[in-house]
Amino acid sequence: MHLPKAELHLHIEGTLEPELAFELAARNAVVLPYSTTEELRRAYLFDNLQSFLDLYYALMAVLCTEDDFDRLADAYLARAAAQGVRHAEIFFDPQAHTARGVDIGTVIEGLSRALDRSEERHGISTQLIMCFLRDQSAESALQTLEAARPYLHRIAAVGLDSAEVGHPPSKFREVYEAAEALGLRKVAHAGEEGPPAYIWEALDILGVERVDHGLRSMEDPALVERLVRDRVPLTLCPLSNVRLRAIDILEQHPLREMMEAGLLVTVNSDDPAYFGGYVGDTFHAVHEALGLGQEQLRELARNSFLAAFLDHDEKRREAYLAEVDAYVF
Repeated sequence: MHLPKAELHLHIEGTLEPELAFELAARNAVVLPYSTTEELRRAYLFDNLQSFLDLYYALMAVLCTEDDFDRLADAYLARAAAQGVRHAEIFFDPQAHTARGVDIGTVIEGLSRALDRSEERHGISTQLIMCFLRDQSAESALQTLEAARPYLHRIAAVGLDSAEVGHPPSKFREVYEAAEALGLRKVAHAGEEGPPAYIWEALDILGVERVDHGLRSMEDPALVERLVRDRVPLTLCPLSNVRLRAIDILEQHPLREMMEAGLLVTVNSDDPAYFGGYVGDTFHAVHEALGLGQEQLRELARNSFLAAFLDHDEKRREAYLAEVDAYVF
């Protein structure tokens, strides 16, 4: 589905396709516990978020050099361009790399090489969002923010991801205050597996401008009213929700109800190598499963640009919105 769109919830490490994983493993002398790409793909069946994260972090061992991160990001951008993406705000997890001896500068400079040539090569404008791992300590998050200081010109925002239950947003109040003081935008995962109370905390304690996932918002009418009133975007990931068993089947996803409630929702791919499709595939899947019409898909595409961190370049945002309006299905 080539409808012009922005992708706002995309973990670059989650775009590591099995073929590239084996290629980088051979280059870096990393032994994977799988014999073939087919065997690895069969491992992409998950019971919950934690079972996914276990494999997700294990496969990161193949990412060692700037070239590896460049290659990873460029491969994603090529696939995204083929599915209509015009702007991408890309998450990365520095703690997952520094914990295994990869310098944060290696990660950021490698990703930035791909992002710097993205518009020329792929026609996609980009921004980088540095995420803190919520199952790590708040002190570790602060240390990560400090380590990133030399690279802040490369980073647009901070985020919060990884295992949600038992790790409320309030745990990271101090690091979000520090990030805001440095001029960084703020987003956070909340309400994927965690309760609506986590979304309230992300809004009121962390001061996020966008809620990543927010799947469980509809359980709390007062929260829905707040999100609608303040036009807080939600970056939904329907295929991810099914793969991680947050919902049983895509036909049960609350996306349509959320749109009808007036929520500013967007559709994204999350970790597409693991969850069965990139963002264009996701648009097609919700169109089929939820019976979304062409104008509803157009609304989702418009929402993605309205929710993007393009305040510094409103002309670009307006140009992207014009592309959406002019698109012929």
